[in-house]
Amino acid sequence: MNSCVLMAEIIQEPQLRYTSDNLAITEMLVQFPNSQRSEDAPATLKVVGWGNLATEIQQNYHQGDRVIIAGRLGMQTVERQEGFKEKRAELTVQQIQPLSGDFTSSPAPERTPSATETPPPPPPAPSNVPSYESPRPTATPVASPVNVTPQVNTYEPVTQPSSYQPVAEPDPDDIPF
Repeated sequence: MNSCVLMAEIIQEPQLRYTSDNLAITEMLVQFPNSQRSEDAPATLKVVGWGNLATEIQQNYHQGDRVIIAGRLGMQTVERQEGFKEKRAELTVQQIQPLSGDFTSSPAPERTPSATETPPPPPPAPSNVPSYESPRPTATPVASPVNVTPQVNTYEPVTQPSSYQPVAEPDPDDIPF
């Protein structure tokens, strides 16, 4: 499965346009740290959103915003003016979330509460953030019978008749090596 999650900063304002079938598409550029070394230039990536997600991106996200983007990574071939073709990476967004704070620094270590403290409650799940993935079925518990002995298989192997001759099948890979 092709899945990619990035923490990135939007460096180009999302541009909304429509296909001939009136389907919304938003394109923007994001950048993210290329490596752990601060002297390396950040990497840039084209990000594309489709449909309702495209209009949401254009309305709610702007240049300078830090986001977490989940989607599919693909390669697009682009014809250059110099006459040659170039392949570029492109991320098709499935989910996008705003991110606050500086994502280039390492997170602060979590503090473990002592035995006399009660841990803080988990933060509430954001209710106004739409998800563009299909809902997943919930697991249903299976009632297991107690004190039931499994049935024992008493299968006997089948013997071949004495006149049995295996049929030779042609080799599907007839290239000799």
